[in-house]
Parts: sequence; C-alpha cells; structure tokens
Amino acid sequence: MEIHYINRQTGEVEKEEIYGKVFIELLYGNGPLSWLAPILLLPLFCRVHFFSKLYGWYQKSRMSRRKVVPFIKKFQVDESEFLEPAASFQSFNDFFIRKLKPSARPITNGNDTAVLPADGRYLVYPAIERSEGFLVKGQKFSMEKLLGNKVLAHKYSQGSMVLARLCPTDYHRFHFPCNCVPSKAEYIEGLLYSVNLLALRRRIQTLAENRRMITSLHTKNFGTILFIEVGATHVGSIHQTYVPDQPCAKGDEKGYFEFGGSCIIMLFEPFRIQFDQDLIDASHRGLEMRGLMGQSLGRQIGHSSM
Repeated sequence: MEIHYINRQTGEVEKEEIYGKVFIELLYGNGPLSWLAPILLLPLFCRVHFFSKLYGWYQKSRMSRRKVVPFIKKFQVDESEFLEPAASFQSFNDFFIRKLKPSARPITNGNDTAVLPADGRYLVYPAIERSEGFLVKGQKFSMEKLLGNKVLAHKYSQGSMVLARLCPTDYHRFHFPCNCVPSKAEYIEGLLYSVNLLALRRRIQTLAENRRMITSLHTKNFGTILFIEVGATHVGSIHQTYVPDQPCAKGDEKGYFEFGGSCIIMLFEPFRIQFDQDLIDASHRGLEMRGLMGQSLGRQIGHSSM
C-alpha cells in the first residue's frame, strides 16, 4: 500500500516514505494476518499503553542514539535547518524533538493571515457540515466525542477544520497559527491508535478516540480557534511549552510531541477563515498537501474581538 501527497513547495505529487511500514501494514493493511489485527494486535498495542511507554523509554535512552544518523540519511532530513548539530543529540527522542533555526521556518506576515502550525500533511474543510467525509467519502468522526462538549460540538460542526498529520520524519514542534491568548490545555485521556494515513482510511473515528489536548485560542482576527493535539501509537506524551492566558505571537512555539506519529486538528468558528486555494484544491482531490510551519493557511473573514 502506498501513500501519496502534494509537495506544496514544488506542486508535485510524491510518495511518502513510511517509517515502520512493516508494523503499520501488519496492523492496518490487508495482508494474510489482517484478520488477527482487530482481535488481538490492535487491542494489545493501542489499548495497552505499556507498549507505547516501553518503546518511548527506549527512544529516550542513549542506546537509541545510534539510530539518528542512519535515519537522517535514509529519510533525507535537512541537517542545515537544525538549531543544534546532530552530534549533540543524546537519544533518538532528542533528535525527534529538535529545534530549528528561526530562519528555517519564516512566518508569513499579516495579522489577517493565519499560518500552518506545524510541518505536516494537510487537509482543509471550509464547511464541515457540507463535507462528504474526512479522508474517505462517508466517513466522519463525532465532533461531540472529539470535544467532549455538546454545545461546542454544535458550534464548530458548522465551521471550518484543518487536519495536519505529522509523520516521524517531520519536525515535531507545533506553533500558534496567529496572534492569540491561549487558554490552559485540557487533557482528555484516550487510546493510542496510529494516525498514519493507512490507519485513518480504515477508521477516521480514531481521531476522536485517541489521547488528546484541547486549547482555546482567543484571537482578534479569527474568533476563538480550538487547537487540538492528538497523540498516537508510540507517542510518549504531548508537551505544552507556552504560558496559558498570556498573549502569544503568530509562530511562537506552543509545544511538542515526543516520539511517534501524531496529528493536529484546528477548528474555526463559521465564516472566520478563507483557506488558501491550493490547500482547498488538494483536499478536493483527496490528497494531503505537505506544508511547512509558518506558510500561509488562509485569510480572515469577518471580525471579532479578544
């Protein structure tokens, strides 16, 4: 099975190099043991957090340090962007949560423009209610289950949504999409299913069931945005590095994911944002678009106050 996406910088369709492909296909593919996955393998690896914690411990140990250079070479990660040299990383997780030079991710100017919050593969839905499905026609997740709040679910189900899928090869720090005052992040316990595209195509409801954190971003130009980090298999934790209830500038760091695949969901109130046309066009084709943190996401429509 293959995954294809559009590279935003070149406009070309590219094939994704999947980290842990054998494991992903075993759990979510259509191989000879696929019948066993939902009965034994998925409950074992995704519901029992011990295995993710154990693997996360290994990724933080000095033993994992030897994986860094081969990984960089295999997946052609650009070392020139690193704030600290690869030789300074004491574990694979140190490499995974690396910081980048500010010049590596310039932030699009303008208070009326929101930016991509992370490096990742993006899908946008300008009108959630009218969408035929997320990723796959006919498949949506429950907004009420995602948010744990019936009133908020009704409000934002009439708005717009951004799905950003981060792969293990990506820079795994996430940032604020616009100037805002963020609330304290609300933690919701959940499962640890994979958010690899192969897994989400089979069951998009996973995004509303996995471990996640929800932050309200109070903004002048885009109303109140819900920023949701979703954990996944082998993600040790979601770390917040911002100070709640204090003003944050567009592009400021919000936090980071430890080792593993992960996902960010952003929900906008109705009639607040006009997504960039290239993102809309790719999503209509059913293709994710790989973008970089700081690139334009869309422009404001309407007005609000902090």
